[in-house]
Amino acid sequence: MDKEKIITELNYKAVRSSGAGGQNVNKVSSKVVLTFDLLNSFSLSDEEKERSQKKLKSKLTLEGILILNCDEDRSQLKNKSIVTKRFLEIIEKSLLIPKPRKATKIPKSVIEKRLKEKATTAEIKQNRKKPEL
Repeated sequence: MDKEKIITELNYKAVRSSGAGGQNVNKVSSKVVLTFDLLNSFSLSDEEKERSQKKLKSKLTLEGILILNCDEDRSQLKNKSIVTKRFLEIIEKSLLIPKPRKATKIPKSVIEKRLKEKATTAEIKQNRKKPEL
């Protein structure tokens, strides 16, 4: 994955932030909306696209577009850098190949310990019964 190549494919859009903020919110478009077309990306291989599409299924639109918003700061530039950093983290996580799980064998000592504990609890319960006459 080439970060510089992917960043060139990003589309940014400045929008007015919602919520409280008074005059600043009404005048300044500080919220940044990042869109990335995953399916038509040239910087990702077909295998990487497929893996990302599976992992980011809930975050993608029906057309395969990833949309991220950021309105944490009053500065448009800071919001742009924050949303870009967040996007790169998401893409890197989606491209990670998980290690195959190795099945482990239960040690003999653990099995023996469990059987001993079962035997002792069974004996305790037998001793609780009334004796037969």
